[in-house]
Amino acid sequence: MPHFDLPLDKLREYRTTTEEPVGLDDWWAERLATARALAKPLQLTRHEPGLYGPLEVYDAEFSGAGGDRIKAWYIKPPDAASAGKIMVRFIGYGGGRGLPTEHVLLPAAGYGVLVMDTRGQGGRWSPGATADSAGQGTGPENSLVMTRGVTTPEDYYYTRLFTDAALAVDAALELSGGAPVAVGGASQGGGLSLAAAALQRENVAVCHADVPFLCDIQRAVTFAPSAPYTEIAEFLAQHVDLVDVTLNTLRYIDCALLARRVTATTLVSTGLMDMVCPPSTVFAAYNEITAGKDIAVHPFSGHDVPRLHGERQLRHLREHFPA
Repeated sequence: MPHFDLPLDKLREYRTTTEEPVGLDDWWAERLATARALAKPLQLTRHEPGLYGPLEVYDAEFSGAGGDRIKAWYIKPPDAASAGKIMVRFIGYGGGRGLPTEHVLLPAAGYGVLVMDTRGQGGRWSPGATADSAGQGTGPENSLVMTRGVTTPEDYYYTRLFTDAALAVDAALELSGGAPVAVGGASQGGGLSLAAAALQRENVAVCHADVPFLCDIQRAVTFAPSAPYTEIAEFLAQHVDLVDVTLNTLRYIDCALLARRVTATTLVSTGLMDMVCPPSTVFAAYNEITAGKDIAVHPFSGHDVPRLHGERQLRHLREHFPA
C-alpha cells in the first residue's frame, strides 16, 4: 500500500470544505428529544454468573432512536469503588456487540464497559442482536447500510445510529451514577465515538477514536478506493438525480463537522496507508477539535490499529479518566 493521500505536514493543516447545515445543533437536539420521549428504562439481565470470575457481565437493553430497543453488554469491574468509571464502546462496520469475552480488558483494568450493539448489522465479522426498525429484518443482518434512507437526513440510517450512540451515553450515565463517561471505538466505532462526544459534550470526558469512519464524507466518497464509502459512489453512479439530496444528507452526520462540538479530551489514530478511511478525512475531524487532543499517526498502517496503541490508550485513560 502506498502513501496515497496528502503529505503529513499538509494533513496537519487540512480542513474540510463541506459547509455545515444551518441549525445543525437544533436539528440534533430535536432528534434526541424525540428519542428520549419514547425511551423505556434500561434493563440488565445477569449473563453467565460465575463464568467471568470477579467480573459481572450483564445482557443490557436500552432505548435508542424511535424508542427501538438496543442490545448491549455491560461488564462491571470487580472493584465497586471504580464502578462509576465507564467507557461506552462502539463497533466497526458490519459487526455487532460480539461476545463478552471480547471486551474484558477494560473491566480487568478497573473500568466498566458498555458495548453498544449496532442496529441492522452484526452479520459479517462479529455477531449482533439488534434489528434496524426501518429495515425488513427482525434481527442482525449481513447488510450494507450506507445508502439506507440516504435521500433525507431525518430517515437516514446513520441518523438513527448516531441517536443510538447518544442514548447509549444516557444508559452509561445511569450506570455511573451520573458521572461523566468515556467513549471509544474503531472505524465506524471511531465515528460513533466522535458523534457521541459531540452530541453529549456535557457528559463525555474522554473520547478514543481509532481510524474513524464518517469524517469529511463528501471528500471520502470521491477519494476512498475501498468500501464502505464506495457504496455511496456506486449508488450515485446510477441515481444521478439524487446526488444533491444525498450529499446534503451526509452533512448532518459528518463527524468533521460535529467534531467542532467535542469538549472531551480526545485521542485519535490514523494510518497513512488507510484506503478505507483515508488520513485526510481523519485529520479533517481531528483538526476541528478545540479541546485537549492528540493523534497517533502510524506511517505504515492501513485500516487497522497497531497492538501497541492499546497501551497508549490505556495510559491516556489513566491520565485523563483515572479509575
